[in-house]
Amino acid sequence: MKVNIEIDCSPEEARRFMGLPDVEQANEIYIESISKAMKGVSNIDQLEQYAKQIAPMGQMGMKMFQNFMENAAKGAGAVPTDKPRGSSE
Repeated sequence: MKVNIEIDCSPEEARRFMGLPDVEQANEIYIESISKAMKGVSNIDQLEQYAKQIAPMGQMGMKMFQNFMENAAKGAGAVPTDKPRGSSE
């Protein structure tokens, strides 16, 4: 037997229903501090050094941030690639 249940709710309602903590204020403070710091960044090397200093999860957080930045740059067409990810060539 297969049963499908659809629940129509906002992300806030889902968070409450699942009993997850509200981290909105902490996230806003974190984003604001990063935004202020990024205003002085003029190249990728500076950005990488700054990210290493503030990475909340150490090396794993840095790797996630690096992947995010690479994907954002690829989406903007700013970073040329030798071959697409997942290519078997």
